[in-house]
Amino acid sequence: MDAIFFDLDGTLTDPKPGITRSIQYALQGLDHPTIPTEDELTWCIGPPLRTSFVRLLGDHPADRAVALYRERFSDVGLYENRVYDGISEVLTSLCASGHRLFVATSKAHVFADRIIDHFGLRHHFERVFGAELDGTRVEKSDLLEYALKQASVDPAKTLMIGDRSHDMVGAKNNGMKGIGVLYGYGSRDELLEAGAQHVCATPGAILGCIP
Repeated sequence: MDAIFFDLDGTLTDPKPGITRSIQYALQGLDHPTIPTEDELTWCIGPPLRTSFVRLLGDHPADRAVALYRERFSDVGLYENRVYDGISEVLTSLCASGHRLFVATSKAHVFADRIIDHFGLRHHFERVFGAELDGTRVEKSDLLEYALKQASVDPAKTLMIGDRSHDMVGAKNNGMKGIGVLYGYGSRDELLEAGAQHVCATPGAILGCIP
């Protein structure tokens, strides 16, 4: 494979506390009558943020909810996060093998860049691709189409690695192969049904799936 694209949330890092607590903060700011627990909000990790708020609140309050979420996430939630054990070793091995590595996340790139820098992962990646704050390229298919063109790589010689169906569907829609990871927030069935060619239980298992 010439190039490998990694999702961020649930693939490189575990962002559960920061994301779920920032969603709770937004719901509290809107005086929502019931505030789900962190565990009850794990389904929000992966899909575009506004999509999750529409599901929670309906379309009308979703934009305000996103703004409130970002109030907390940009200063606090961003860092309530950790790199999965074994990820740094996997990235080091892939770089040593000559693969070009990129990040492709539905998260706004202004936040994704800060996370990658905070955890000292920048040297592994040529570029971090993410959505714009206004929602441009928030859908993984659109993001990967843009990223492939920017990186000047052949989709047939690239991989998308992620933990949710959106990652696999985005890869398939762009002629890429997809590898799903089970240590994040998607299930085996979700990933396989979305087109994953392999599923990996641990970060280390990724290496065995890459030619």
